[in-house]
Amino acid sequence: MLKVYGSTMCPDCRACKANFEANGIEFEFIDINENLHNLAEFLKLRDSEPVFDKWKKVGDIGIPGIIGEDGEVFTDWETYLTKKGLPITYQDVGQSCSITGKGC
Repeated sequence: MLKVYGSTMCPDCRACKANFEANGIEFEFIDINENLHNLAEFLKLRDSEPVFDKWKKVGDIGIPGIIGEDGEVFTDWETYLTKKGLPITYQDVGQSCSITGKGC
């Protein structure tokens, strides 16, 4: 089962969650804003995985951060669905959640 670190305040996380649910993808959603334990768990992952380096460099949080069934860590949920031949639906995602005002 996938493990998705995100926030219900993050538009990209909400879109990821909605698409995984719509496509019947089994996942555990861990809201990093729910408690400090969840945030610390995500920060430990973010600080140790190179996939987050590009997001940190541009001032993004790096969510959703996803751990695959095989342990691979990734942030591109759209490519994950595309590779599985599953559709992606887009919804009104609202405001951004990065320092620059673009994305998460």
